Amino acid sequence: MYLSIGKDMAVRERAVVGIFDMDNTTTSRRTREFLNNAEREGQVVPCDDLPKSFIVTAEYGMDRVYLTSLNTGTLEKRAK
Repeated sequence: MYLSIGKDMAVRERAVVGIFDMDNTTTSRRTREFLNNAEREGQVVPCDDLPKSFIVTAEYGMDRVYLTSLNTGTLEKRAK
């Protein structure tokens, strides 16, 4: 199955490692470092203008971070 993450984009549900809220998680220095490293390595895929959450995926040896304006509750409901 696929998870719709906004702007006509979808990811495979089995590839999702985690769904994280931007406001709560970016207060951590480690999370900010993770996102900065992912951006430097070209792993960040912006889906919307103002992200509320990010989705970490791993599939076929490729890690990706998708930024989306959907909140974590909405993404969780779509995944069920």
